Amino acid sequence: MIRTLAFGPCRPAAPVAALVAALFLLGAAPAAAQTWIEGDIAVLQALDKITARISTFEAPVGEVSSFDQLSVLPRACRKRPPEETPESAAFLEVDELRADEVEVRVFTGWMFASSPALSALEHPVYDLRLVDCKKAEKSESSSSE
Repeated sequence: MIRTLAFGPCRPAAPVAALVAALFLLGAAPAAAQTWIEGDIAVLQALDKITARISTFEAPVGEVSSFDQLSVLPRACRKRPPEETPESAAFLEVDELRADEVEVRVFTGWMFASSPALSALEHPVYDLRLVDCKKAEKSESSSSE
């Protein structure tokens, strides 16, 4: 004897429609959450492991900035909007000036402020991490004219 359970009329379209709607909503949410604000300045923090000196400096995008024997060139700097989870990311090219006056590339890639160990500069003397990305402030003289 086969026992059957009565659940009411079968509606195969209802679960499929609910699944499609859920996938659509889940698929649309990451697209809205992927907004980034372009920054003009990467705020970096560097540590000299020999002297235990920590320095925070600003590196404008497209310009080379120096810390001891390192030269840092930010190619891009992006930040999440204030209403989203805080995050900053910068694409950096870092070169070291060696004793024989030759620059050697020691790091190229994205650094993330919230996860410094995810993509870190691996160097025996220096640590470098991204703190923030920000917009350049407009000068007072250009706004008063």
